[in-house]
Amino acid sequence: MFISPTLPVPERRDASRVVGALKAAGEQTRLRALALLTEGELAVGELAQALDQSQPRVSRHLKLMTEAGLVERAPEGAWVFYRLPRLHSTERHLAEAALAMLDPGDPILVRDAERLGAIRSARDEAAAAYFERNAADWDRVRALHLPEADIDSAILAAAGAGPFDLMVDVGVGQGRMIQLFADRVRRAEGFDTSRQMLAIARASLDDLKAKAVVRFGDAYAPPIPHGAADLVTIHQVLHFLSDPGRAIAEAARMLKPGGRLVIVDFARHDLEFLREEHAHRRLGFDDAEVVEWCEGAGVRSVKATALAPKKRDSLTVKIWAGSKA
Repeated sequence: MFISPTLPVPERRDASRVVGALKAAGEQTRLRALALLTEGELAVGELAQALDQSQPRVSRHLKLMTEAGLVERAPEGAWVFYRLPRLHSTERHLAEAALAMLDPGDPILVRDAERLGAIRSARDEAAAAYFERNAADWDRVRALHLPEADIDSAILAAAGAGPFDLMVDVGVGQGRMIQLFADRVRRAEGFDTSRQMLAIARASLDDLKAKAVVRFGDAYAPPIPHGAADLVTIHQVLHFLSDPGRAIAEAARMLKPGGRLVIVDFARHDLEFLREEHAHRRLGFDDAEVVEWCEGAGVRSVKATALAPKKRDSLTVKIWAGSKA
């Protein structure tokens, strides 16, 4: 759970700012919350459940830590997410230094982690159930969100002409990305956690079986060796995940130096029904956070392309693409 202090020197802060951050970290519940946030961003309700404390009490602790710069607050629709500050800030270094002194075997911390694991498992099961219910009419569901035909050429342009020796598609779904890149890749592998989706992908990719395979696999633990791929795509997957940054880091690990990462998702929006009815964990993303995740994973020169909606209450699709250093 705990991460060692990073090597780059953080920016300097005045003494009062440092003292404020130290005071904010100097309380057991707040340290426990920081430990949980090393696992990725969490909603305030999820932190309250994992800490087994009331939401108002946890909110007060989070307010103090936010004011001290130890955590960042990210409102999103009806939810509020919290996360550790950016990697090379003084406050991040202070948080990591404090956490490094904790015993990861402490029974309280272990229990917190177990509760968080149960929360995530329940959330993942709900998302998986959604996929299973909607696998057979996935095209109809996606048609509610974006005009697919308008973005394929932009995806191809963002990836580059190729040819690509090995393409990997994270969260393969019905296999659309592999079909799209079929004439630019020598081999393609896709993986997904939905058995039903994999069955549909295998059927839709039957005419490409000489070059394309799909398998069961998790975005957080890809079944692909590090440095094996020269193109990795993540198409409309990140908004379902509890830790998009971790998925991007894992995708980047699969890339060879110079390999291309192409992410397709939604720009930030406020269509709350997508979370309530369609298991969306995140209501889109800002360019800054996606670029930060990419650069932290060693993907450079990230370019963002926006495809604005053509009708009211539609969504802007964003494509982020960059190369592995």
